[in-house]
Amino acid sequence: MKRIWLTGASSGIGAALARALLAQGHQLALTARNPANLNQIAAEFPNQVLVLPADLTIVEQVQAATAQIEQHWGALDMVILNAGTCEYIDVAQFEAAMIERVMRTNLLATAYCIEAALPLLRRGTQPHLVGTSSSVTYLPLPRSGAYGASKAAMSYLLASLRLDFARDKIAVTVINPGFVDTPLTQKNDFAMPMRWSSDKAAQYIVNRIHRQPFEINFPRVFVGFLKLLACLPLRLQTAIGQRMNP
Repeated sequence: MKRIWLTGASSGIGAALARALLAQGHQLALTARNPANLNQIAAEFPNQVLVLPADLTIVEQVQAATAQIEQHWGALDMVILNAGTCEYIDVAQFEAAMIERVMRTNLLATAYCIEAALPLLRRGTQPHLVGTSSSVTYLPLPRSGAYGASKAAMSYLLASLRLDFARDKIAVTVINPGFVDTPLTQKNDFAMPMRWSSDKAAQYIVNRIHRQPFEINFPRVFVGFLKLLACLPLRLQTAIGQRMNP
């Protein structure tokens, strides 16, 4: 039984992942901005859940959440940083403030959570830091500059921390999903090939996460295709990417 802090737990992959981990008997601290959805999960699994609503872009709220975890458990065995957002660039009205918003949620909030959770992980059993990035980091895609840049930065941060945390024996895993059916992706106005349900994605993660792999990538065919395209000459990559633009 592990003590796990899961962010972005109110919907999509996060909510499905919470239920899958709770069904295995783990204790979870769930954080998101929507307490109603977190309370519903807690009601389904009595005595297993700490409900810790917070806006993770506000460092004081992150610190308050981890203070409650410390008070209840004293340590963490796993932290799954799954909260994130996505906005698409409109080059006709390029908005730097939008890039700042996406970076704040996807990168800075991740850093706030790591800072607050690290002392608790150091006290945990086989401590494990997990972050949900994206397969978009493998290949530049149209309009995805803000989202892709934030996730690429997150992936690099976690990969670098894997080297630094080795001295503390803290494992680091980066999750790189393809398209998953969530409230966020339901807003997309383009085709999403090989899209998985949130439940399928969560089960795939749960089946692998306790091995503490460096990466969890899915769907494999989709991720493999992106990696293959990324090996092409840049001029050809650009031509293909431009054809994807609606």
